[in-house]
Amino acid sequence: MSLQETVSAERIHIAWFGMRNAGKSSLVNAVTGQDISIVSNVPGTTTDPVRKAMELLPLGPVLILDTPGLDDIGELGAMRVARTNRILAQTDIAVLAVDAAAGFSELDRELISEFTARKLPFAVAFTKADLADEKTRELRAKETEELKFIFTSTVTLEGIHELKELLGSFAPQVAKEKRIVTDLFAPGSTVVLVTPIDSSAPKGRLILPQQLVLRELLDAHCQAFVCQPEELAGVLAILREPPALVITDSQAFAKVNAVVPGDVKLTSFSILFARYKGNLASLVAGAEAIDRLKPGDKVLIAEGCTHHRQCEDIGTVKLPGWLEKRIGFRPEFAFTSGGDFPENLSDYALVIHCGGCTLPEREMQRRLEIAGTAAIPMTNYGVAIAYMNGILARSLSVFQEA
Repeated sequence: MSLQETVSAERIHIAWFGMRNAGKSSLVNAVTGQDISIVSNVPGTTTDPVRKAMELLPLGPVLILDTPGLDDIGELGAMRVARTNRILAQTDIAVLAVDAAAGFSELDRELISEFTARKLPFAVAFTKADLADEKTRELRAKETEELKFIFTSTVTLEGIHELKELLGSFAPQVAKEKRIVTDLFAPGSTVVLVTPIDSSAPKGRLILPQQLVLRELLDAHCQAFVCQPEELAGVLAILREPPALVITDSQAFAKVNAVVPGDVKLTSFSILFARYKGNLASLVAGAEAIDRLKPGDKVLIAEGCTHHRQCEDIGTVKLPGWLEKRIGFRPEFAFTSGGDFPENLSDYALVIHCGGCTLPEREMQRRLEIAGTAAIPMTNYGVAIAYMNGILARSLSVFQEA
């Protein structure tokens, strides 16, 4: 997968915040070199977050996010501000655009406090600097002396290159080298991927976790064998040596477990992502809450992506069915997808989340934090399915040995 093909969830998210008409969108256009945001003197022109994937060295693949103004008004304005706050949870680097002449608003200062509390790298970009006299510049510099700031102008292009350089300086803080699976065995190992193709599988492609794992294996010069559950026994039979690991789609766990010899390591894509983007230990502990469910309890099943539901959908059909079979009754279920996730989980006895492959790591961590703060057990699809099939210990052994 080339840098240009890097999926959004794997990119460094750089979000631009500020008051209405502070010049955010003009600045975004200047930095990206493209007219990705509509620019107007009318306050509130940006009504929804605007996204642009690009490459910004030395950061690498990034996702630029232009957000509505912090001071948007009215009922729709409140909804836009709420969406802006949601973007904040996904942000790796923030840029606060402040009109150099107007200076900091109270909302700007509150946002700086929020950046600091979240330990979020950020820069202040004083916009429209071509209209600010020397005295104003000195005042703004004094107000911001403890922060990283740049004076910018989209008219004269002052500070645009310097802003890019400043963003690049955050690379050591955000460009972390993480691996999904190849740290668990030696380079060049043989790995088998079990990828069911049923009515819920996307047409003409593999799902994202399978794509990312396969590419990482190829980058590590591993031998990757890909098959459906029905072909697994045949694939294992033609291998001269047992594979270092078998990775399966979680919904095929029971079938695959019955085929893979006990001395061969087995786990699932979802469990790999529990470690990669979440907190594996916490999600494993959350699975134990399945057997503590009582009639009348409410279970939230959450997915990070949005897709058309099929008759064999794992989140809304298979998981509820397996859970009911395990505990002997049907709890009340609620479902969320995409960017929707409740801030208040007090109504729920358990949260079962997908692997989060389409979510930025910060967003996945935020959801875990919400559950942890509310003391609501949270697990994920793969962990829960392995637990209900009695093979969780086997599915975790590859991590323990590594």
